[in-house]
Amino acid sequence: MNRAALFDVDGTLADTNHLHVVCWWEALRQAGHDVAMHDVHRAIGLPGEDLLAHLLGEGRDTDADAGLSAAHSTLYATWFDRLAAFDAAAALLRELDRRGWRVVLVTSARDSELDALRRAVGADDAIAATASSDDVERGKPAPDPVRHALGLAGASAHGSVLVGDSVWDMKAGARAGVACVGLLCGGIPRDDLEGAGARAVYRHPADLLAHLDDSPFGAAADGD
Repeated sequence: MNRAALFDVDGTLADTNHLHVVCWWEALRQAGHDVAMHDVHRAIGLPGEDLLAHLLGEGRDTDADAGLSAAHSTLYATWFDRLAAFDAAAALLRELDRRGWRVVLVTSARDSELDALRRAVGADDAIAATASSDDVERGKPAPDPVRHALGLAGASAHGSVLVGDSVWDMKAGARAGVACVGLLCGGIPRDDLEGAGARAVYRHPADLLAHLDDSPFGAAADGD
């Protein structure tokens, strides 16, 4: 059975969370919604429909969701050529691939947005597959995207590891039964990540790479 190294992308491998915050904030503002950027930031990582439900409530006019999502996508697309990966993000994926892990991206990004993120990270040679929230009925924090990713990797939950930057990542991974690693580079506090299920927390991909042998990745390898 393969071992899967599952990675969120926004805020984990690519320095994009605050761009999403500004773009969602502006899309909401244009539609007449006054939502604090702090609240938008805490919702980043949820699929678009769930993000809007989290911010505006279940009683909102859901007919407006498509327009809000389209406005966010249009605003965010202006940054595609300037998206930046975190230092050592590509090196981390390649090192895990070299060690025999099946690297799978688990993301809410889709189509041209995902293409732009993959170009920014620049490690397609190490990525075995990509699992999107579009592939399953429920996105993060439900375990469905993680379980789908495990299926793509041909891996079991036991011995696999999920790396993410949000509480939604940690909750999804914990519910799917994989070991969860949190990164602080997305802007979410350590206590929140640990409270949501992170077994270990690192500052950014370079920090995780430097401590790979002592991380849950090393522990999983020792268990072989």
